[in-house]
Amino acid sequence: MPLPLKVGRLCRGARGAPAVAGAARLGEIGAALRTSPHPTPEAAPAFNFGAGGWRCEEVPLADLAARYGTPLYCYSRARLLSNYRRLAKAFPAPARICYSVKANPNLSILRELAAAGAGFDVVSEGELWRVLRAGGAASRTVFAGVGKTRSALEAAIDAGLFMLNVESLGELGQILDLAGGVPSGHDALPVALRVNPDVDPGTHRYITTGKRENKFGLERDSFRTALDMLRGARGVHLAGIHAHIGSQVGTTTPYAEAVERLLALVAEAREAGFAPEWVNAGGGFALSYDGTEVPSPAAYAAAILPPLAEAGLKLVLEIGRAIAGDAGALVTRVLYVKEHADRTVWITDAGMNDLLRPSLYGAWHRIWPAHLPESSGAGEISALKPVDVAGPICESSDYFALGRPLPPVHAGDCLAVFDTGAYGMSMASQYNSHPRPAEVLVDGCEVRLIRRRETLEDLVRGEEV
Repeated sequence: MPLPLKVGRLCRGARGAPAVAGAARLGEIGAALRTSPHPTPEAAPAFNFGAGGWRCEEVPLADLAARYGTPLYCYSRARLLSNYRRLAKAFPAPARICYSVKANPNLSILRELAAAGAGFDVVSEGELWRVLRAGGAASRTVFAGVGKTRSALEAAIDAGLFMLNVESLGELGQILDLAGGVPSGHDALPVALRVNPDVDPGTHRYITTGKRENKFGLERDSFRTALDMLRGARGVHLAGIHAHIGSQVGTTTPYAEAVERLLALVAEAREAGFAPEWVNAGGGFALSYDGTEVPSPAAYAAAILPPLAEAGLKLVLEIGRAIAGDAGALVTRVLYVKEHADRTVWITDAGMNDLLRPSLYGAWHRIWPAHLPESSGAGEISALKPVDVAGPICESSDYFALGRPLPPVHAGDCLAVFDTGAYGMSMASQYNSHPRPAEVLVDGCEVRLIRRRETLEDLVRGEEV
């Protein structure tokens, strides 16, 4: 099992007032800094303002930046685990919560969740390798993904997965071919047929996965063909039916609709002589980035669990953002403050190469100076001025925020970009030959360096001249 690179203590003074929903009570200052719903008792606060400014648990972000440099991803262990436990409480056994590795695949994050009892959802051979390297159990891992290679399928079969999700008839043909060569006496490979339920999740088109025009899953006619292919197949058995409708799904209605359509397919499979035990309803539970109220785990459970229980079926979920998202923040340093075309622009050392979401689909993240408390008084609010927060990358889309009301800062000040624990570092790149950031995991006063900052040598590792 991999060990953390370094461990240190960086506490300063008494704990400040807890923040809400993994970021902060940023005050009533309009659309720029919306408050989030207050956390439930089970939801440990990740970030708070106290001695030394904004802190991850008990460690000031400024101290983290001074010790580990910027850009820097920092994660709250307490928040990560409390998010998982809230889901596990809302969806008790026999339901299985499988953490979506793509959200944040750091080995230390995976190890913490494995120790807490989580299963895993992987979409590549590399993600499966990470789970096993971190001590996760293959027997609690589902393998999804629309483009599995033959090597990935072989690895999945060899590992002894909990379930392999089938996305196409061509993939099913490869699985049947590979499973047919497994020596007799081995357990049959459990597969789930992923269907496209044609349900609109009401989210951004780039993170919609269950509408008919999306590339994922089997259509109804292909589902029937898949049943015919599985009938009498050697080394494989139909363990479940699977669908994933999208990400950042902010209401429960699409899940109720998807479950209804999945139950119809389960009935069709049963009539054909199969006995699927599981329904994999995917993931996509929303995180409140901007303070908009989103359903609680219990609300999602109320829409999903009762019809499955009535049908005698067990549930699998693939959850990433709702576990890791608000457990993380990106700390970046202001390099320059410039006046440009009647606009104030802050140039930071982090860019779209470090956090792609704002550039990719206009995602909104809370941003606030790491040394300043929340603004709430009228005088403080009037001091806020519209600012563009931009990165160093040679692309016109390299912005974290446009026209965001923010207090004045100077070059050298640090900013916190909140709610970046999911789809932050996992989507980072070396574009423009910028080394990728370091990552730290904070546990109270203790800090573990869980990924060292890349060096210039890392940029060319594997290349030849």
